[in-house]
Amino acid sequence: MKTLVELMAKSLVDKPEEVIVAVADGEKTAIFELRVAASDIGKVIGKHGKTAQAMRIIMSAVGSKLKKRCVLEILD
Repeated sequence: MKTLVELMAKSLVDKPEEVIVAVADGEKTAIFELRVAASDIGKVIGKHGKTAQAMRIIMSAVGSKLKKRCVLEILD
């Protein structure tokens, strides 16, 4: 899952070397904290949050296969 989040984020931003994903993994929930460069935050969120919502939907679909709830937090 961490690799999936990194791949999605790196394909969106101009500075892929600054993409950092931290995982807080629990028994039934996994929280993914995504950090990108300040200039790329808008690209990850998208217009009206559409890109971030799409990333969350993909993670939710993968999480349902693993029987885990996945949460994506985009940090500045």
